[in-house]
Amino acid sequence: MSTTDVFPIPATPSFLSRERTIASPGFSRWLVPPAALAIHLCIGMAYGFSVFWLPLSKAIGITESVECPKEITFLARVFSATCDWKLYMLGWTYTLFFVFLGSAAAIWGGWLERAGPRKAGVVAAVCWCGGLVISAGGIMLHQLWMLWLGSGVIGGIGLGLGYISPVSTLIKWFPDRRGMATGLAIMGFGGGAMIGAPLADRLMKLYATPASVGVWETFLTLAAIYFVFMMAGALSYRVPPDGWRPSTWDPSKATSKKLVTDRNVHLSVAWRTPQFWLLWGVLCLNVSAGIGILGMASPLLQEVFGGRLIGVSATIDELTAAQKTQIAAIAAGFTGLLSLFNIAGRIFWASLSDRLGRKMTYAVFFVLGIALYSSIPWTAATVNLALFVAFFCVALSMYGGGFATVPAYLADLFGTRMVGAIHGRLLTAWSTAGVLGPVLVNYIRDYQIDHGVARAQAYSLTMFILAALLAAGFICNLLIKPVDPKNYMTPEQIAAADAAEKAKNVALPPPAASAAGEARPTWLIPAAWLAVWVPLGWGIWVTLQKAVLLFK
Repeated sequence: MSTTDVFPIPATPSFLSRERTIASPGFSRWLVPPAALAIHLCIGMAYGFSVFWLPLSKAIGITESVECPKEITFLARVFSATCDWKLYMLGWTYTLFFVFLGSAAAIWGGWLERAGPRKAGVVAAVCWCGGLVISAGGIMLHQLWMLWLGSGVIGGIGLGLGYISPVSTLIKWFPDRRGMATGLAIMGFGGGAMIGAPLADRLMKLYATPASVGVWETFLTLAAIYFVFMMAGALSYRVPPDGWRPSTWDPSKATSKKLVTDRNVHLSVAWRTPQFWLLWGVLCLNVSAGIGILGMASPLLQEVFGGRLIGVSATIDELTAAQKTQIAAIAAGFTGLLSLFNIAGRIFWASLSDRLGRKMTYAVFFVLGIALYSSIPWTAATVNLALFVAFFCVALSMYGGGFATVPAYLADLFGTRMVGAIHGRLLTAWSTAGVLGPVLVNYIRDYQIDHGVARAQAYSLTMFILAALLAAGFICNLLIKPVDPKNYMTPEQIAAADAAEKAKNVALPPPAASAAGEARPTWLIPAAWLAVWVPLGWGIWVTLQKAVLLFK
């Protein structure tokens, strides 16, 4: 029984079917990456949701938080409409994002392969934007469970489907540049917060009144903007005809590499292989190290360097309120710079993996990462801010690069036929890391501070533990070997699967020329790229303006 038998996806009009998205001769494959970027730039706002936490913690009091009675239970707080929410309660939305992202990708990854990227993209748009609308209602009514349900659960499902929707398609369009293609799309997920967070900040200031902090109005505005972009991206998806390949590509050169196959492994077999679970460990350990630091970047810089960030010889506890505001602004620039390297690393490392190979690229991640994390306590002890920032920027570039490289790694090992579904299963590693990394970093920090360790030294042990995680990841990557030939689909199995798909779609009318992906005018390619690079360029500009504060 398939997962869609247990969790059925509602029937949708035939124009959303995979058959309606098959491109005809003359279609440019370079129109597909901007379609994927349009979706990823929207759902990537999940990384920027922390911009809402402080305003939402004062949603009732407006200027100051209205405290709940001390005797009130956690459940009563969730349903209370008379006292403000705590930051840790709001932070559960962030956890739900990544738990449901991985769960949705794993459950519906196989359905996506059959339904095609257009239908998955439309469902993702409805879930992500619909979740924002439900959350807006929850903020108006001051019901936290609606925020969790809307953005965390329903929005998280939209994240999962939107995240994996272009992966298989891009790999099939770019068999000669698998890493670069997936890096271009997944770069958008890292860039979503860089656009969404400053936009949300400006919208909240615009909508703020003496009776509202402006968050629910911002949610509705973002939902409308994102729905337009995501639907445009989803409806622009095209898949290549069976057997299509670039005219200049020689597949024999690619498959001559040890870990690259031109055969295919079925989803039901792939996730039972040791290669899958070793790669699961590789992704989980790499992400755990990176996401733990990304979530604590601002307090980490402030607590380690304290007043030295503004030329004052004092710890953070010895600073005045005005001085703490100054270093908070500098730390915001540090966080923005890390986000920028997270994005750049997705396209840089993924593209480099096309030359180095995926296994070698991950080996670089782990070896270089171990050296960087182990050296960070030294840069803090010697008050070398430039090296401290540089080491973290390179480390976070590899965090992003790991996300962008792993789909191509999967395609190399298991073939392209079901890579989207296999990628969906693998993303449960991200869900695990999304809990493990922040909990590990936060717990060790709090434990050391509670036992008398100075705040400036409270992260040193954490860096060595994260380096140990990367060492374990290096071993997992080292153990990855080619898939056993017995696991590949036979020609008979492929023929049977193709026949089953044709039987399901026999009742569909022939695709219309316009829906089949006819050749487009040449101006459409730069227009499509401009549509995604204008907002992304604005986000980069805003981030760089904040980052300048680090070096003033």
